Amino acid sequence: MSWNVKFFQTARGNYPVKEFIEEQEMSTRTKITHAIEFLETYGPYLKPPYIKKLKDKLYELRISGKIAIRIFYTTMNNEYYLLHAFQKKSQKTPHKELRAALDKLKELI
Repeated sequence: MSWNVKFFQTARGNYPVKEFIEEQEMSTRTKITHAIEFLETYGPYLKPPYIKKLKDKLYELRISGKIAIRIFYTTMNNEYYLLHAFQKKSQKTPHKELRAALDKLKELI
């Protein structure tokens, strides 16, 4: 079974995660695309180290390697919405990145 993955769209019509992916180098874009395909293929059966639950209805898709990428997402009506992405540079998730994802989650709901 394939799960539907959508990019969150802002009120202005922007797609923050899609734009973030397009800004990355080709090798990083390939890894991100592969991780999103994993989410489409395995959906709720995808487990760590690929995903991590952060808060109620907020998860992160984890892309590791030379450059660590995190994509925050949520589920709604059996669909996955990619809310926010950033390049991880420290051990702990920066508060501003988490806040940005939570703001987009509120906007979606």
